Amino acid sequence: MKKVFLKDIARSLNISKTAVSLVLNGKGDENKISKDTQDKIISFAKKHNYVPNQLARGLSRGKSETIGLIIPNISDTFYSKIAGYVELKAKELGYSVLFSSSNEDNKKEAELIRAMLNRQVEGLIIASTQNNLKEIKALQDDGFPFVLIDRHYPEMETNAVVVDNFNGLKIVTEHLIELGRLKIGFITLEPKLEAIHQRYLGYKSALIEAGIDFNKDLVKELSPLNYEDEISKAIGDLLKFPNSVDSVVFVTHYLTSVGLRELKRRQVKVPQEVAIVSFDELTAFDLVDPPITSVIQPVRDIANLSVEMLVNRIEGKDKIMVRKTVLDSKLVVRKSCGTF
Repeated sequence: MKKVFLKDIARSLNISKTAVSLVLNGKGDENKISKDTQDKIISFAKKHNYVPNQLARGLSRGKSETIGLIIPNISDTFYSKIAGYVELKAKELGYSVLFSSSNEDNKKEAELIRAMLNRQVEGLIIASTQNNLKEIKALQDDGFPFVLIDRHYPEMETNAVVVDNFNGLKIVTEHLIELGRLKIGFITLEPKLEAIHQRYLGYKSALIEAGIDFNKDLVKELSPLNYEDEISKAIGDLLKFPNSVDSVVFVTHYLTSVGLRELKRRQVKVPQEVAIVSFDELTAFDLVDPPITSVIQPVRDIANLSVEMLVNRIEGKDKIMVRKTVLDSKLVVRKSCGTF
């Protein structure tokens, strides 16, 4: 069906576009437009499935009623869930959302920020590459509303909603220690992101506080771009004497996924030979055998709080210049850690 625009209604009924716009925005009576004319316009609009242009309506009032969301990778389940919840919460508060992925490319992220500003978004929610301090500082200096999620810039105070990565990883490591697992391997990514670095510090802190010597050989750092190829050597090294581990902590859900595949290929029994825990999880982690013990991040809360924080700033309801929220994660214990 051909889309009908406001100008089409005006032309078909021989009524001015201004009158049509006033009626469709519920302002017919206050502008003294006759009941008969209002009925004609509303009837025609319904019959032809007229859908108002929200962007145009917003811009006519000096607002786009749109916010932008920039995330590293929409195919990552963690970020796709956040995107879904952001969209729901934004709609509830009267805003639409423009989505884009930076693919962990700081240049693309900078381009996306500029492109969204050109699209007249009223605010931005950004899971940054953490390599765009200049662009983020420019947004803050200009007073443009934005909220950082998941990742932030430690050297700069900004509006942010993040997870307590340090304690989330510390708790899961402590859980393994309580189960008598004292030789704990740690498979992580190159610590370019503050969240990954904080998880590493949480792991290290749990070992030291328990009186266990920290062994750097048990820490395997993989490339974010090549981790699927590097996982075999990492696990092989952790299983080889004298570093043969009794447990492994994976710093992300996708490292856990490829790590489990490699352990299965090597016919390593989980948790009898090696216990497994994961920071964050995939939907299937409670369905595999054995189900995977995971640190679950509060995805819905991250999304909802970031949207609320942003909208309050856009609408001038929040006078505090910088507001940072740190959320706790939750340890969900399943069979892979050897508890049962």
